[in-house]
Amino acid sequence: MSWLRRKKKNRILVLGWDCASPKLAFDHFKADMPVLSSLMSQGTWGELESSIPCITVPAWASMLSSRDPGVLGIYGFRNRADHSYSQMTTANSASIKVKRVWDYAGEAGRQSVVIGVPQTYPVRPISGHMVSCFLTPGTENAFTYPAIFKQEVLKVAPNYAFDVKDFRTMDKARLLQQIIDMTEIQFKLLRYCITEKPWDFFMHVNMGVDRIHHGFWRYHDPEHRLYERGNPFESAIFDYYRMVDGMAGQLIEAAGDDVTVLVVSDHGITRMDGGICVNEWLWRNGWLSLRTPPPDGKITPFENLDVDWSRTKAWASGGYYGRIFLNVEGREPQGMIPASHYQQVRDELALALAAIPGADGESLNTTVFKPDAIYEQVRGVAPDLLVYFGDLHWRAVGSLGHGRHYTLENDTGPDDANHARRGMFVLHEPGRRGAGRVTGHQLMDIAPTLLDRMGIAIPSEMQGKVIKG
Repeated sequence: MSWLRRKKKNRILVLGWDCASPKLAFDHFKADMPVLSSLMSQGTWGELESSIPCITVPAWASMLSSRDPGVLGIYGFRNRADHSYSQMTTANSASIKVKRVWDYAGEAGRQSVVIGVPQTYPVRPISGHMVSCFLTPGTENAFTYPAIFKQEVLKVAPNYAFDVKDFRTMDKARLLQQIIDMTEIQFKLLRYCITEKPWDFFMHVNMGVDRIHHGFWRYHDPEHRLYERGNPFESAIFDYYRMVDGMAGQLIEAAGDDVTVLVVSDHGITRMDGGICVNEWLWRNGWLSLRTPPPDGKITPFENLDVDWSRTKAWASGGYYGRIFLNVEGREPQGMIPASHYQQVRDELALALAAIPGADGESLNTTVFKPDAIYEQVRGVAPDLLVYFGDLHWRAVGSLGHGRHYTLENDTGPDDANHARRGMFVLHEPGRRGAGRVTGHQLMDIAPTLLDRMGIAIPSEMQGKVIKG
C-alpha cells in the first residue's frame, strides 16, 4: 500500500527554480506555461526581493532560514576565512549554523524529502530523506541521508547529475543537451520519491534554469549586444521553461490535491553588458599597489599578482557583484588604513566606485552597500563594501591586464547574463483562493510562510513575515 493513502494535512511541495525570472514566468512565457498559470489564477504570487548579494549562495539559505547573509556570515560562494590575504573557504552546509525549514519540521515530528537544495552538501541528518546539491563533487561521494539511500537513488537514476559541467562554454549544443539530461534524470528521482517516500515537506531546487540563462541569454534577448535574430538557440530558454512547467504539473499531480504548492526562485536574471575590472581600477587609481603589474593583454588572476600589501589600501573579489576589502591597521597583517580613519576612507571609496563610468564614459546606475547598514548582524569576515555595478548589467572582474577599467569579455568564460535583484514566487493552497498578485515581499518571508502553512510555530529570531493569502 502506498504511503499516499495515509495522507497528512498541511503538506507542502516546494519547487525551486534557481534564477527563474518573474518577467519571463509572469509575462513573456505565461501563456505557454499552463501549470504555473493555473497556480497563479487561484493563488498568491509576485516578485520576491532577493538577498544582498542576489546569488545562489547565500540566497537559498537565507530564504529557508529567514536570516540575512550577515546573520549567516555568508557573503558568496567563497568567503574570507580570516583577515589574512589568502585564506578563503567555500560556503557549504557546514557554514550554515542555523536551522532551516526541514529542521523545524523534523522537530515538529514531520518528515521531509529535500533534493538538490543549495548548501546541503555535505549532507547532515534529517527527519526524512535528503539528496545533496550542486556543490557535491560527484556520486562517488556520500550525498544522501540516510547513507543507504544512495543505493536506492543510483538504482532509480544511475546517471544522476548534480549540475552540468562547465556551463561557461561556447559548445552550446553540448551544454543544452547536458542541461536537458540533468533535468530529466533529476525529475526521474523526484517522481520516484514523491510517491514512494513519506513526506510532509518536499523540496527540490532546479539549477538548470540558472545554467540555461547564463549559457543562452545572448540567443534569447534582443537587447543583448550579441543577439542575432533567427539564431539556432533562440527558443532554448523558452523551451526549457515549458519543459519545467510540464514537469511541475506531473509532480503536483503525483503529490495529490491536498498539497500546498510553492514555486519560487532565489533571484532573477538580466542581460550582462560587460564587466568592470575593479582591481584594475583600484590599481590605476592608487588604492592597490603591485610590485610587478602585468602587461596589458596578459590577463592575470588576482591570486597570481605580486601585491605590495604594505602600500595597498583596498582590493576586490570579482563575480556577479563586487566585494571590496580594505587593508586596515590592526586588522589585516599589513594594514595601512588607521582604524580611526576607516569610516572616512570607506565612504570615499564607496563614492568613487559608484562613479565609475561605462565603456563609453556613460554614467552607470551602480549601488554600493555597507554590510553594517543592510544586515541585522555582521558575522564572519564580511567585505567592507558590496557593489552592484550598472544595476547588475555589469559584473565585477577581479583579474588584471585588461588595459582599461572595463571589459566586454568575461574572464571566467562565456557568460551572457547577470543576476537580478528580484526573483518570483507562486503560492497555491488547496480549497482556498489566494490574494492574487502581491508586492513587498522578500525571500526571508518564505520560511515563516511555510512553517505557518504547516501549523508549526514560527521562531522569534526569523526576520521575515508570513505571506498572507
